[in-house]
Amino acid sequence: MFDFDKVIDRRGTACTQWDFVADRFGVPDLLPFTISDMDFATAPCILQALEQRVQHGVFGYSRWQHDAFLSAIVHWMHTRFDYQPEAQSLVYGPSVIYMVAQMLRHWSDVNDEVLIHTPAYDAFFKTILANQRQVLDMPLFNSAQGWLCDMNKLEALLARPTCKVMLLCSPHNPTGKVWTLEELQQMAALCERHGVRVISDEIHMDMVMGSQPHTPWAKVARSDWALFTSASKSFNIPALTGAWGIIPRQCDRAAWFQALKNSDGLSSPAVLAIAAHIAAYREGATWLDALRTYLQSNLTCVAERLNSAFPPLNWRLPQATYLAWIDLNPLGIDEDALQQTLIHQQKVAIMPGSTYGTASRSFLRLNVGCPRSKVEDGVSRLIAALQS
Repeated sequence: MFDFDKVIDRRGTACTQWDFVADRFGVPDLLPFTISDMDFATAPCILQALEQRVQHGVFGYSRWQHDAFLSAIVHWMHTRFDYQPEAQSLVYGPSVIYMVAQMLRHWSDVNDEVLIHTPAYDAFFKTILANQRQVLDMPLFNSAQGWLCDMNKLEALLARPTCKVMLLCSPHNPTGKVWTLEELQQMAALCERHGVRVISDEIHMDMVMGSQPHTPWAKVARSDWALFTSASKSFNIPALTGAWGIIPRQCDRAAWFQALKNSDGLSSPAVLAIAAHIAAYREGATWLDALRTYLQSNLTCVAERLNSAFPPLNWRLPQATYLAWIDLNPLGIDEDALQQTLIHQQKVAIMPGSTYGTASRSFLRLNVGCPRSKVEDGVSRLIAALQS
């Protein structure tokens, strides 16, 4: 029904991944597998909704507190995750990271510690430090069962008097881990025991590929919490801006709206983002399911090619996201040397592991949100770089 093999030229569209690759890699015109957006056109139902809204022609100030938007979110959460949020608990913001930053400022003070599981999305480090909070590093470890968290070490960190917030990434970026119900329940109990509030970034919740289902933090929460997410990753609409969340306590929502509307002057949402979210959550399920099947095949392609060329890697597909988190430790590869070869010889841009924490220097993060032909080309260039 949907042609994900179609190649769409994104060059010349002020595209971060293609047109501004030199900003991060120092060289233009590389084949990019970098920032986590996709090279696919968004769902047809979203395009139709946007076209209809554009045809109206008037783009005055707007609101998000209306039934069309709120009920679409409730419908999506209920049908996809068996959780039905109360409409009055929902909030809107320009992006998930903005919303995370706002809650960090509300729930912590300067120099307080914010716990994150590492490796971590690089914006987590930047947001915490830019808001004059301290990063409290909880390393995950890789095992035969996948990526795991040592709950005893986690409790020791949560027990620190200066640890005020746990910033959870669920599913986890960059490892692609889907937290089990039991893991989430353990973390919820520990956070309650030590008075640590939780902010759960669930922007990858729709991109679960394997059998392990995603459980929203809202279903296990015990202490104060907030959940933030968006259709932007799953339906490839981040440039429209727009995200939403759940803040259950009325006093926290009041503080949220005070900051959003008064301190930051963000009282009117991006009207096209609202229209896109409504269409995605009401009509986009079939497209999304087809996309996930295609992305899983892309990841399978990466595994087959890499493991055939380098059997010691034994790379396994992530449980979620369209990001291949590749451990090159078995090959003894130096990150700096590899990046130089990838950039200057193979003309390809792949995110170095150190972007997500210094302990991950022997990893790569490869974005496979693209047609299969691009994946094949990129993996060929990666294999050639590794062999050289």
